[in-house]
Amino acid sequence: MQGTGDILGDENDNPGTGRRKPAVTVHDVAKLAGVSPMTVSRVANGTKVREPLRKKVEAAIRELNYVPNVAARVARSGSLRIGVLFNNPRSSNLGDFLMGAFHQSGRDGSQLVIEPVAAHPAPVDAVRKLVAAGVDGMILPPPLCDSLEALDLLWQSDIAALSFATADPRSHSSAVLVDDFEGARAMVRHLLSLGHRDIAFVRGNPSHSPALRREEGFRAAMAQAGQPVRPEWVVQGDFSYRSGLEAGRRLLTGAEPRPSAIFSSNDDMAAAIMAIALGAGLRVPADLSICGFDDTPIASLMWPQLTTVHQPIAEMASKAVEMLTDFIKERRGGAAPAVRHHVAPFALRERESTGPAPAR
Repeated sequence: MQGTGDILGDENDNPGTGRRKPAVTVHDVAKLAGVSPMTVSRVANGTKVREPLRKKVEAAIRELNYVPNVAARVARSGSLRIGVLFNNPRSSNLGDFLMGAFHQSGRDGSQLVIEPVAAHPAPVDAVRKLVAAGVDGMILPPPLCDSLEALDLLWQSDIAALSFATADPRSHSSAVLVDDFEGARAMVRHLLSLGHRDIAFVRGNPSHSPALRREEGFRAAMAQAGQPVRPEWVVQGDFSYRSGLEAGRRLLTGAEPRPSAIFSSNDDMAAAIMAIALGAGLRVPADLSICGFDDTPIASLMWPQLTTVHQPIAEMASKAVEMLTDFIKERRGGAAPAVRHHVAPFALRERESTGPAPAR
């Protein structure tokens, strides 16, 4: 039952009468605490208030068993809210992603609710928090974009889901992605065209579908060129700079021979490999070519600048917000919106970190 305040509370059975007693409202809590309804709302929403007032309101909330219903409040307001999760706060992609998302939300008039996945014990807990917050749609980054548990939770909650940067889009949810397989294959063909045959590969986080597709693209291009892949030259990373340092040490400071080129699954790891190479006295690209994937800001800030596969993260984020907004508006209008998979174009960015293979 709806109360008179701007936030709904639970309905509770009234034993002995068989009837349900009225829901506790923000006004009930305000009356018991001796404060204004606005103060109760501020406390319930986490807004800072004076400590004595906060304690009085919290005591009244506990006594009345008042539960703010954010979803109902949002529904009454008619606003459209999109939950945006991000997995790695240190990712070089994050700034472009948020820029694109905010730009489109401003054009559409939607609200973005940002939530860091790392703030929760398990990634799916971040999804649950945004569900409880009453969002209408949610953008899931890797690896949540491939999580059946997360997608099913949103499906059961009737919340529109969009998988961002997945390499395995599902038929029941929208997605925005690039062709990771073809992007990786294009990079290997570039190295082959420069005369490289001894090419190493650094894997990304195996829980991220793009990492798997990029490795598949690497292997396919090598096989099509008739070039074997040396097992010791395929090294596991996790997309972090730290894992790139370890991969660089394994590939460049071990037993000879060493590769003439290293293709890293992302730019952060490639930058770390560059640091190891330069520290070992190797000239890039005269002695060793290094390339990455994503074209994050670090690719053009380092020297030599990094050859990489560009994926338009800001444009992809903008498209994700646009697609979710259109989906939700169509559904509110009584239509049955179609699931869409938008594949953004990639581009090979050839820079100074790759060059002709050295003579052996």
